[in-house]
Amino acid sequence: MASAPFAQRTNGKAIASLVLSILGLVGILPLLGSLLGILLGHLARDEIARHPEAMTGEGLAQAGVILGWIGLALNLLGILCALAVIGSVIGLGICTTAMQESSRLLLLQIFFH
Repeated sequence: MASAPFAQRTNGKAIASLVLSILGLVGILPLLGSLLGILLGHLARDEIARHPEAMTGEGLAQAGVILGWIGLALNLLGILCALAVIGSVIGLGICTTAMQESSRLLLLQIFFH
């Protein structure tokens, strides 16, 4: 009697990679989702490559890795923009105070000398 072929299973890490990367991309799990999506995507691709007869999900894992990197890049860009805005607000406050002080000193010199 011939053995019945078994069905290939979709790798769970590939599914988790895609889901976490999407959550990281849309901002529900900002950095964590993207990082875990990248990590699980690479692990899933390695497992699928070792057992191609038993597992599927290479495309899901690849999509998880790609979306994870995109999400990570966008999150880091957002952090840099936030830091730039905070820095410019703090910097403008310092510059404004310095300009007011120098203007006051200039007026004092003009009127009292």
